Amino acid sequence: MKPLLKIFRITSGILFLILGFLGLFLPVLQGILFLGTGLLLLSVDIPFFHRFVVRLENRFPVLREKLGAWRRRLGHGGEDGPDENPQKTGR
Repeated sequence: MKPLLKIFRITSGILFLILGFLGLFLPVLQGILFLGTGLLLLSVDIPFFHRFVVRLENRFPVLREKLGAWRRRLGHGGEDGPDENPQKTGR
């Protein structure tokens, strides 16, 4: 079941990123919301997106607190997600 969940997460993450990019130019869609959702979905399985989200969390501490609460609520671990980042800079 886990590989199927991973495929679903990556596919829906890419779909949300596409909707987010479209939403930046179309006034009907909420581009930032879709981009954020896509980034969070992809950050679980793809290291590039995980590093990007960690950089955003380090730059915006309020965002780190909010994302940590959502991750705990969804069962994805603590503030750094499922795989702890040993190179914690700026914390």
